[in-house]
Amino acid sequence: MLTAVEQTRLRVSKNTEAKRKSQLGQFLTPARTAQFMAGLFISKDSLDCRLLDAGAGIGSLSSAFLERCIADELTFRKVEVTAFELDNLIHEELNDLLSSYKNRLPLAYEILGNDFIEQAVNRIQFDFGNGFTHAILNPPYKKISSNSRYRLLLRQVGIETVNLYSAFVALALAMMEPGAQIVAIIPRSFCNGPYYRPFRDFILERAAIRRIHLFGSRSKAFKDDDVLQENIIVLLERDGQQGDVTVTTSTDDSFADLITHTHPFDRIVFPDDSERFIHVPTSPERNVIELSNAIHCSLDDVGIKVSTGPVVDFRLKEYLRDMPEPDTVPLLYPAHFAGQNIEWPKFGIKKPNAIQRNSETEKWLYPNGFYCVVRRFSSKEEKRRIVASVVQPATFGDAQMLGLENHLNVYHENRHGLPEALARGLAVYLNMTGVDENFRRSSGHTQVNATDLKMMKYPSRKVLIALGEWAKRCGEPTQNMIDEQLDKLSS
Repeated sequence: MLTAVEQTRLRVSKNTEAKRKSQLGQFLTPARTAQFMAGLFISKDSLDCRLLDAGAGIGSLSSAFLERCIADELTFRKVEVTAFELDNLIHEELNDLLSSYKNRLPLAYEILGNDFIEQAVNRIQFDFGNGFTHAILNPPYKKISSNSRYRLLLRQVGIETVNLYSAFVALALAMMEPGAQIVAIIPRSFCNGPYYRPFRDFILERAAIRRIHLFGSRSKAFKDDDVLQENIIVLLERDGQQGDVTVTTSTDDSFADLITHTHPFDRIVFPDDSERFIHVPTSPERNVIELSNAIHCSLDDVGIKVSTGPVVDFRLKEYLRDMPEPDTVPLLYPAHFAGQNIEWPKFGIKKPNAIQRNSETEKWLYPNGFYCVVRRFSSKEEKRRIVASVVQPATFGDAQMLGLENHLNVYHENRHGLPEALARGLAVYLNMTGVDENFRRSSGHTQVNATDLKMMKYPSRKVLIALGEWAKRCGEPTQNMIDEQLDKLSS
């Protein structure tokens, strides 16, 4: 059956315009992924199953779940499936699939073409049709604007979130009965960052995390649809008592090289982390950053701050200049940095090199000085997530002020430059391979936010300055030389 479902998925996906997929946030689940997800449900004594499949597509996930029931791996007296699917163009395929199980199982099902968010909010508010025992989800991925109708609807039931995928999971969780299980494949972006903090609070207060699966490649989970968002699969238990968490990893959706480890929950969500970042350890051993006694300071302890670059270019467009002119100051983008080297002005880039200095722009400028900067975005399959560089004031001659664009994160002392050794030491530390690996445990998207950097642990100011003095003596240390410094810190 799953082979036929996969053939239908490929046909429907191929015949659906990319624009429509984007509008709906619709990416149909491959058969092997659906099978793996259905296999995560834990068999419990239960007479009846009420399965929620929100964003059902052609029914790949429901089908994989029902196949387990047919194989007696999940046993119920009867199964009721509620499938929400907004795209009426694929209702026929969904109905054909679900109806094919009626002579093989005690099955009842309904297909609802209504908007899931609207219907779920109504059900929660009026306590109608809730009490699902299971949910299996591949929700749509699409941002929700702050003043949208969806945002207002979700707030009516205490959900504050910024994307359809997290809204679907939160609503499903709210409609579950105690002990119910949810399996969902979702982008990993909710694991960190300030925007998903309310969503993390919502799920951690209402459910226990039982399983997490991480794909080693960003591009393989939905390769037919060219989806490069990093995805994870989670198993949640409504009102469950939180215990150890099983973490599995595989390179791709063949699951051929599946590796399994079990971790105490305090390695998934650190007890002292007010932001409640969700980490995904990929080995049973604690990594060097966790183990090092020399890496325990907050930025407050170090006496510095990190902020998003204050110049938002489209808001100051009229003041931007391609090249330096009288009454302008340097404007720095990520494109001006390559490793520890900075090239300014830089010819042949599409970004401006300067910004006018006047009463309108003055408040967005920093005094010329040494700064450590980390670009906010890495490319899709780039090995490193954190890439740090040093702003060197001599590059800009007698310029008194600098513009630091919004795609950079900037380490500073109250909007002023850092001592040179401290700026260089920060860059050395942030460019250590172990630091990048540790960061990836909680970050699944290509963006590095200032909040993410604030939440990290650092060596002391004294140690960072010593690293900077070492870097000055070395000239341009290699990656191996930088990583050796981490070994020394940890010894």
